[in-house]
Amino acid sequence: MRILRIAPWIYPDTKGGGDYHVHAMSRDQAAMGHDVTVLTTREDESLPQIEETHGYTIVRVSSGVTLLGNDVSPAVARYLWHADGDDFDVMHAHSHCYFVTNLAALKRRLGDIPLAITNHGLYSQNAPERLFSLYLKTLGRWTFNQADVVFCYTDVDKERVRELGVSSRIEVVANGIDTERFTPEGPESELIDADGPVVLFVGRFAEGKRPWLAVEAFAEVLAEHPDAELCLCGDGALREDLETQVAELGIGESVTFLGHVPYDEMPKVYRSGDVLVLPSRAEGVPRTVLEAMASGLEIVMSDLDQVTPMLGERGHVVADDGDRSFADGLLEAIGDLGTASEQTELNDHRWADTVESTTHALESIAEKNS
Repeated sequence: MRILRIAPWIYPDTKGGGDYHVHAMSRDQAAMGHDVTVLTTREDESLPQIEETHGYTIVRVSSGVTLLGNDVSPAVARYLWHADGDDFDVMHAHSHCYFVTNLAALKRRLGDIPLAITNHGLYSQNAPERLFSLYLKTLGRWTFNQADVVFCYTDVDKERVRELGVSSRIEVVANGIDTERFTPEGPESELIDADGPVVLFVGRFAEGKRPWLAVEAFAEVLAEHPDAELCLCGDGALREDLETQVAELGIGESVTFLGHVPYDEMPKVYRSGDVLVLPSRAEGVPRTVLEAMASGLEIVMSDLDQVTPMLGERGHVVADDGDRSFADGLLEAIGDLGTASEQTELNDHRWADTVESTTHALESIAEKNS
């Protein structure tokens, strides 16, 4: 099967969970014998335009103009315009939130290559919620409806997509991780050296992730646990604001900015932590949460319908409209350290199953179109 994967970014060019998903899916489908090409954009002109890596091909084109974290790229439009059924059996776009996926939907509308879209989370981490709600009811819905199949991580997200008026076929394919790599047992990271409880924030420093809430909550935790440490793993547009916040709160000695950490190092980072905090206002099923759970961490996060049920006894949920704060959640999680089982079983979230189910669905729409 000849797969054209379409995504605004890819790992290791950028370091987000969705970017790694695109890379790992392409790598593993190539290992299965499929011919995979990833069409993406590049801001770093030193990166090669065409690269063979891990068995698949990356085609990087100009990113064009960036609006609300979204690359509006005429070069992607040109590439898709010239692609046809003689080149590819199926297109697979990642996230309806991006202009490149809108273009893939237009290509499907006008052309003969079937399209799959993975919904990595219904709402954007960058656009204002009211604006994005309008998008979902208009161009977002239209984009979903051009797809031959839409992948959702959970039944909750499937129902949300249906409620938008989407009539396309929807397959629930759980997000997965490598459960053999992310375990409590094994070496810890040399990046983290702490005597007290370690709180991790892992993710982009973006508005939708709300990392400032993690910093704010941690400052309150220090009053009760002065030996605690907060490690912020990631980077983004809010880095300078967060550094200013840490300085103004006077907690600089207890906070470490780790920056982008290579994915191969992340199992060690999780093992060095005790609690993961994720105050996002919207998510799909975050890879970070699955990885932290598999590594034996307590989880403090926003109350998200599609994620909360899977947290089990390790979950400490904070609702935006509730009386409980993220500081309350962190204090409870730190108090629970050592009382839960060592590892949360994630049998429904194995990466190999994610790849197999996704590939089977791609094959089905490719065969139907042939």
